[in-house]
Amino acid sequence: MPEPAQTQGAFWTMPAEDVAHGLGAGTAGLTTAQASDRLAAHGPNRIAVTRRLTSVRLLLSQFRNPIILVLVFAAVLSGFLGDPQDATIILVIVAASGLLSFWQERGANDAVRKLLAIVEVKARVVRDGVERDVPVADVVPGDVIVLSAGAGIPADAVVIEAKDLYADEAVLTGETFPVEKSPGILPEDTPLARRTNVLFMGTHITSGSGRALVVATGTASELGKVSRRLTERAEETEFERGLRRFGYFLVQVALVIVIAIFAVNVYLQKPVLTSLEFSLALAIGITPQLLPAIVTVNLARGAQRMAESKVIVKKLSSIDNFGSMDILCSDKTGTLTEGIVRLRSALDVEGKDSEQVRFYAYLNSAFESGFSDPIDDAIRSSVKLDLTGWRKLDEEPFDFVRKRLSVLVAKDGERLMVTKGSLRKTLEVCTRAGEPGSPRQLDQEVTGRLERLYQDLSSQGYRTLGVAVREIDRDSIEKDDERDMVFVGVLVLFDPPKEGVTETVRQLRDLGITLKVITGDNALIAATVDEQLGLPKPRIMTGGQLHRTTETALTRRVMDVDIFAEVEPNQKEDIIRALKRAGHAVGYLGDGINDASALYVADVGISVNSAVDVAKEAADIVLLEKDLGVLRQGVAEGRATFANTLKYIYMSISGNFGNMVSMAGASLFLPFLPLLPTQILLGNLLTDLPAMTISTDAVDPELVDRPRRWNVRFLRDFMVVFGPINSACDYLTFGVLLLLLHAGEVEFHTGWWVENVFTASLIVLVIRTRRVFWRSRPSAYLSLATAAVVVITLLLPYAPRIGPLLGFKPIPAVFLVALIGIQVFYIAAAEVAKRFFYVKHA
Repeated sequence: MPEPAQTQGAFWTMPAEDVAHGLGAGTAGLTTAQASDRLAAHGPNRIAVTRRLTSVRLLLSQFRNPIILVLVFAAVLSGFLGDPQDATIILVIVAASGLLSFWQERGANDAVRKLLAIVEVKARVVRDGVERDVPVADVVPGDVIVLSAGAGIPADAVVIEAKDLYADEAVLTGETFPVEKSPGILPEDTPLARRTNVLFMGTHITSGSGRALVVATGTASELGKVSRRLTERAEETEFERGLRRFGYFLVQVALVIVIAIFAVNVYLQKPVLTSLEFSLALAIGITPQLLPAIVTVNLARGAQRMAESKVIVKKLSSIDNFGSMDILCSDKTGTLTEGIVRLRSALDVEGKDSEQVRFYAYLNSAFESGFSDPIDDAIRSSVKLDLTGWRKLDEEPFDFVRKRLSVLVAKDGERLMVTKGSLRKTLEVCTRAGEPGSPRQLDQEVTGRLERLYQDLSSQGYRTLGVAVREIDRDSIEKDDERDMVFVGVLVLFDPPKEGVTETVRQLRDLGITLKVITGDNALIAATVDEQLGLPKPRIMTGGQLHRTTETALTRRVMDVDIFAEVEPNQKEDIIRALKRAGHAVGYLGDGINDASALYVADVGISVNSAVDVAKEAADIVLLEKDLGVLRQGVAEGRATFANTLKYIYMSISGNFGNMVSMAGASLFLPFLPLLPTQILLGNLLTDLPAMTISTDAVDPELVDRPRRWNVRFLRDFMVVFGPINSACDYLTFGVLLLLLHAGEVEFHTGWWVENVFTASLIVLVIRTRRVFWRSRPSAYLSLATAAVVVITLLLPYAPRIGPLLGFKPIPAVFLVALIGIQVFYIAAAEVAKRFFYVKHA
């Protein structure tokens, strides 16, 4: 996207109206037609970190393997040197394999894009004079964006109006604390971190409200200019890292053996070009060529199944972390409780019901216009009061430091600031208590009575807020005006536990997942809720105790704590890091402004579709409902997806290692190549067909009953145990063909090819389960694909035209009988090995 000409120059040095004029816009926003024209001119508002593959690029990417390219070159050279038939067959099989992979991967990518559209982050802009939500990608220069707490900044913009507007710019400047933003004019040499009249793409609003004019989008933004940093590979998940390392391991082993086989064949004076084609075809057959495509397909189909359980996966590789998660950290609101706050009562300083306190709270909530809060919804819905004559003058929005919200209202010349917030934080700014007309000093007697009331209500699971008032003699307020106030009373709120949540928590424990509650509520409330969930004596650590605990001590103690209460936003990240240092796979479920850093740090960040933008953006997985039951179903699907991915790896490594050993041995004593290059490639293509259906396979309950993590040593041991069984069957086949049937070159090729495809296809039915194979039924697609491959493999040698073309000839009935015996031996040996193997690795 070209940088808009309008952004030339230091726009932070000009009034917002002049910037708007330069953009050919106004401070009242664009029309729909103007926005459409600008979108066409400037392109989507994206930073080109990753470029979406077109169908052509995706197709070409299937053939980027250097081994395939060398094989194609050798086949073409062979055709020019007088063997066009074999060259054509090689090229057709390579193309068919690539097309199969392309078809599967394109379908998977399309499915994932549709799922991501469900949880698309949007920006609030003014179009045609009306506020509306549009996709972030559709924001254009000249748009006016509407800002509130939790909103992500979709593009670089100059502030038009602001009310206590603070932005977190750590992603761009590294500044730890939020920066206050306001309209104004700054010198041209003002550093980026001090441009207080500018909002930057990729940052987010922590508190306050306002409007801003979009100046630069996409790569023209400040974040876009440094986007090279974003093109660096994201930190690999454990699954990605293990998959890559194991792939390298297989390739290294394959290359050593292939080079050795090629050298031996040349030494034995076999045709050099044919030996090269054979070695390269063998390399394709024994390396996990389709592993990336099959893993992508498997994860994408897993994501589709998880979507049916109302779980949207934003990052496919996070499915593994989701399945291996053994610690889940979550707030209690909306997950353990209904998430619908109800106002139980409004009490005066004597602890008696008070309509006056209820009225003041209603005034505050009715005129509050910042970040939408369930508490304000509860107050507004609890009663409908007549506010005729009252009007709002100003507002001081809530933030996580003050933990208060103040509204200045007026009626008949009286100006009144009404403050609502954390009980203790509200008391901090009060000097008197009681009715505003006749208050008394806020002495120890009053504060002691309020503290006892607070303790009593909290121990019953109720949440409390304080309400205070103060007369003001002007039409605006600031944070400093929250002083010398009159404390009028207490709001009592409750959020009951969700129906069935106790059973859900038990089911999570049965899945090997420990739930840890991280909440800003006081310890008494949190403990009461946990007791209602079946934890009679929850172990609690408060935010104050966390402050006094060293990093090393927290790592040792963190698993002994059930509830982290009275926690400040920055402490959530400390808790998660401690759990990770203790060796756990940690999930974090959050939906608030102050959850973003914890979502980034967790092994798997989980949010909900109703979350603020910054939380949804940071999450790997988004729940369409904030419900632990939905999460539990998603975990089970994630583990099933991981288990099915491993099935292909089991099949690949056992068969591939066995083939390497067999090929190496056969090349030493045979006067001809063990298989023709075309036969190796054809066998590889056929055995890939069942592999493509593994994502539909059923998974035994014992494979999803606890978290499982990537284990390279386990896979290496699996290869070493089951690969030689495959080779033993190959050598039995060699014996039958050479010693019993005295097979020539064509008969040997045909017989071994049939046996090789048979074993590679049937073994997946054995190793897909830890049970005896007939006690675990495979999916219909896997069964049908395997049966189809077996039938095709049997029929090809008898096909009158195709068979000779591929170097096959009909095989005698006695070999088919021997083949059945070899397959029975293979299955029996694999079953016995499987029993001892899993006992050893229990």
